[in-house]
Amino acid sequence: MRGKTREDLDLIEMLDPVAEATGYEIVRLRLMGGAEQRRLQIMAERPLLEDGTGGDMNVEDCAKLSRAISEVMDAADPIAGEYTLEVSSPGVDRPLTRLKDFETYAGFEVRIELDRVAEGRKRFKGELAGVEDDQVGLNIEGEDDVTVYFPFAWIVDAKLVLTDELMKRGADARAARVDAENDNDLSESEED
Repeated sequence: MRGKTREDLDLIEMLDPVAEATGYEIVRLRLMGGAEQRRLQIMAERPLLEDGTGGDMNVEDCAKLSRAISEVMDAADPIAGEYTLEVSSPGVDRPLTRLKDFETYAGFEVRIELDRVAEGRKRFKGELAGVEDDQVGLNIEGEDDVTVYFPFAWIVDAKLVLTDELMKRGADARAARVDAENDNDLSESEED
């Protein structure tokens, strides 16, 4: 799910170490467009740490990762023709592309699409119930006390639904990041 095509997956393989060395993780990569005008879109974030920090990406982070990726892309030249590089955060209503994302966002509302029919359909909406043995749990919307589990490998698309609860989580994370940055600024100015 982090990449759709073989070309996407090859680029992820090449760029994952670049992102990691720079302090980030690639959430999703898409190479879009035709032969004339292509766009390499990369969603990335800081790794989520045990203390709950990370998992975000600001403008400076995007610029830093973009520069690191550009250096490698210019040297390796893996894309024929011209393309535009876009590095961004996954956003509040982010795609869930890795098994760990389904654990991290347990309790939040999500839309999931499968590559096959299960429970009579391919698309589901509900509250994430976590992960058990590479199976993603979902409390299906409108069905009380019904939790279904899908193999992670069956999921072709998953995205958080923008809710008040998710917006609050995003605002709280942003506030914590700003506080941490202000604390760093204060300690640096006290050293001067």
